[in-house]
Amino acid sequence: MAEVDSDTQSEGRPPIYEFEDQQLLDLAEELSHSNAAIKAETEVFERYFSRIDPKDLLPQPLAEQPLLGLSAQEFSQFRGRRKSKSSSMTAERLVRLTVEQKCDVAQRELEEMRDALERLKEGSERVLSNYKATVEESEIRMCELKKASYEFDRDIGRSMLERKGVMMGAEKVIRYIEDKSRTKDTLIEKLRLKKAALKVQKRKLQMQLKQKEEMGEALHEVDFQQLKIENSQYLEKIDERNQDLLGLKLLAGNTLQVLNAYKKKLQNMTSESNNLTSELLSRKEMLMKIAAETIQVEEERSKAETVNKRLRGQLSDYQVPNVLDYVTGKASHSDLEQSVHIWERKVEISEMALKTHIQTWNKLKMANGKALDWPHV
Repeated sequence: MAEVDSDTQSEGRPPIYEFEDQQLLDLAEELSHSNAAIKAETEVFERYFSRIDPKDLLPQPLAEQPLLGLSAQEFSQFRGRRKSKSSSMTAERLVRLTVEQKCDVAQRELEEMRDALERLKEGSERVLSNYKATVEESEIRMCELKKASYEFDRDIGRSMLERKGVMMGAEKVIRYIEDKSRTKDTLIEKLRLKKAALKVQKRKLQMQLKQKEEMGEALHEVDFQQLKIENSQYLEKIDERNQDLLGLKLLAGNTLQVLNAYKKKLQNMTSESNNLTSELLSRKEMLMKIAAETIQVEEERSKAETVNKRLRGQLSDYQVPNVLDYVTGKASHSDLEQSVHIWERKVEISEMALKTHIQTWNKLKMANGKALDWPHV
């Protein structure tokens, strides 16, 4: 408290007990900000101090080692005044780092943090690349396992499920595994031979390059520039081809969509045609039934006409019978006339139905655009 009072008095401020509440709050906030800044500076200086070589911290002659930028005379004055309170406060002010020293420390810490971030970034990228390689390898391995499982189910699993012979299934599995092992051995041998051929080719290219370097035919900067130009031209051509390929892929996709749409329309038209065909067959069967009924009605009508003619002939040759015979004949005659009237009405209805079906048939012919044969009656 006394130190704060002395600081306020040294700065020309009134004593702290004369401050008002708002002034005290402002002073406390100002002190908290200054403490935070000093704390940050202290942390930076501690990190910087922790990286200094311990040999640099050993005591040296005053003429050789000034204290943080202090001269020998200032340091001796500092030691002479250290016993008193005022001299200790002066030494504290003298021990404080200058702005240039603070900037130097901050710059070194910034560089150190950048280096640490760069190292961390490189390590992270290396770990990320390792993880990506592991994931790619796992995906390739998963695809191979799925393919092997599918082939095993296709070649062995289905036959083992269909056939219940256990011994035969085991022999087939063993034969399948042996075939796969031989295939892998063959692939390994091919890869080994390819690796050996690539090694020989690499050795030859290295020898050719060495010979060119010895003969003074090594590539110069102009050649590299020419190769770069050719490479850029080829890359532009590759980009153009990729754009063309992309356009062709889009065109193929659009064509496939149109083809699918036409396929759907064709399926719909096929279903409609099947429906129309079934409807035509049903109507044709109905017309055949109507024609058969018409033939039957015509036969019955002809029979009824024959009977009617016979009855009319008998009526013309009729002689007055007895009253009872007359009554009986009259009743049968009225029944026959009613029957004839019913059959004539049936014939009219059949003819009207036949006309309706003929009109429907003509409409169907016009709708399908085909010449459909009318069923022979």
